[in-house]
Amino acid sequence: MQTGTGFGIRTTFGALVVAAAMVMISSGSAGAVDDTTSTTFTVSSGTLTINAPAAAALGTGALGATITAELGDVVVTDARALVAASWTATVASGDYTTGGGTASETIANDLVEYWSGPVVSSTGTGTTFVPGQATEEDAVALDVSQPAVALTAGVGINSATWTPTLAVNVPPNAIAGGYTGTVTHSVV
Repeated sequence: MQTGTGFGIRTTFGALVVAAAMVMISSGSAGAVDDTTSTTFTVSSGTLTINAPAAAALGTGALGATITAELGDVVVTDARALVAASWTATVASGDYTTGGGTASETIANDLVEYWSGPVVSSTGTGTTFVPGQATEEDAVALDVSQPAVALTAGVGINSATWTPTLAVNVPPNAIAGGYTGTVTHSVV
């Protein structure tokens, strides 16, 4: 005859098997399970702009003289945030007229010279700004589009400011009067 001990061993053994199974189940589910989320975002960019003075009074000069004056600050701002930023600013001029703008009341744009001078202030990283005409000796006629300032190597957002000078060579046979013309700065 068996005593109650065998039942106790079986019960204890059964309890151990159940406990071991639970440990195995719980340790199997305790392992890390990863799930990833692909995330994206966009960094916005701006535009390339140029701002020049709305008006400039160059002064007064006699027949056959040269009227020379600064135009004021011209500023290019490149907010495109490019990895390899570059741009070129150019300048051109129309003819200057007085009165009715007849041929004798016109000073042709090939008698108007421009020099950019140096870049007087700039912002940006790794920028190389090149003036079109660094000095008065480099002045160019504005009867065709001329380089003003260029950015040849930049990163991200940048800007450049220069203060160009105009020199109007007044012909000896010009008609007296107040002349008006337009200087146009562009950037690409």
